[in-house]
Amino acid sequence: MKAVFESELLGMELVKRGKVRDVYQTEDRDKLLIVACDRLSAFDVVMPTPVPGKGIILTQMSNFWFEKTRGIISNHIIQEDLSSLRGDDLDHNLKGRAVIVRKSEPVQIEAIVRGYISGSGWNEYKRTGSVCGISMPLGLKESEKLAEPIFTPSTKAPAGQHDENIPFDDACQIVGENMAKRVRDISLELYSFAADYAFGRGIIIADTKFEFGISDGELILIDEAFTPDSSRFWPVNEYQAGGPQRSFDKQYVRDYLESMGWNKKPPAPELPPDVIDNTIEKYKEALSRIID
Repeated sequence: MKAVFESELLGMELVKRGKVRDVYQTEDRDKLLIVACDRLSAFDVVMPTPVPGKGIILTQMSNFWFEKTRGIISNHIIQEDLSSLRGDDLDHNLKGRAVIVRKSEPVQIEAIVRGYISGSGWNEYKRTGSVCGISMPLGLKESEKLAEPIFTPSTKAPAGQHDENIPFDDACQIVGENMAKRVRDISLELYSFAADYAFGRGIIIADTKFEFGISDGELILIDEAFTPDSSRFWPVNEYQAGGPQRSFDKQYVRDYLESMGWNKKPPAPELPPDVIDNTIEKYKEALSRIID
């Protein structure tokens, strides 16, 4: 499959290129067209090497979870089937990787839920005994399941800068106490629902990240939901606390970059073919376990 690093949709206004998604304005000014490309970011830096087919998998998984969680919160999806759009270039670029969504004003925090202690949460715990200002029990092991999932927000950094974990009180200062509490409560509910569902399919969702927006005064779920880009997926039958876990997500790429000593600043290094191949296989495995 040929990779799509950047989409080029003639005759449509490009609003922005995110780390993974290209956003276009539709003729209806209240709607946007979002294309999930094959870019991959790690440590908030976009890799120069695309992962062919990755954007299609992200779109399939997000659409699946958006539909599954409508009973918890509305989302931005308006149209998944874009067959009504015309044009050979348009159809070729969009197939399987684009949706039409309602426009919203993004809530200016990243909503992160952790059910297990890993990644940046584990690193913070080792230094301070807490995660985002939440005191944690002594003696936790890496990847250990927490007694209850915790909400650990982060800043939404500009392109090229790193998101930073913040205490809940700081999130209240950024978006207001009522909004922060609403985002926290919905995030925890979404995580609990999806974690239970995925566990029955052989996958542990160790942690995940959400983005929310305001549309016509309503809080909605936007961007993506429970994908290998936004979540840590571990196989249930191999799980054992006390160290890193085999995963079906981009942690594999992070581990590779850590091993080569990259300083996590642009420009990012090219990814070798075997890393690309292994990454897309992990994403495919996550998709097949959850959806099929």
